[in-house]
Amino acid sequence: MFSNLLADAVLLVHLAFIVFVVFGALFVFHRRWIAWIHLPMVLWASVVNLMHWYCPLTPLEKYFRAAAGQTGYEGGFIAHYIVPLIYPQGMSYDMGVAIGIGVLAWNVLLYSLVTYRAHFGN
Repeated sequence: MFSNLLADAVLLVHLAFIVFVVFGALFVFHRRWIAWIHLPMVLWASVVNLMHWYCPLTPLEKYFRAAAGQTGYEGGFIAHYIVPLIYPQGMSYDMGVAIGIGVLAWNVLLYSLVTYRAHFGN
């Protein structure tokens, strides 16, 4: 039971990480210091997707699922939980690269707007 709760907690932390990577720059509009937390997370998420690595949270969740007697899943967190919602046929290598580039491009756009606002007013 406790292992199941830990697995679910890791899943929620992982999901919160992804949401913050995608939308965290919006918080930077109001509190610029958040960029010091957000930018390293964006770089990590982009590299993980571009290099097709697994985030350390993925094996941690799988470990707790196995300890709880549940069957694990193959692949990474995004491929298992998020891609089936968007692309039911699965995630290809090119899609992983596109996600990595997309995360970077989206955040470059948002940080450009933050910089513009900082230099040219509200």
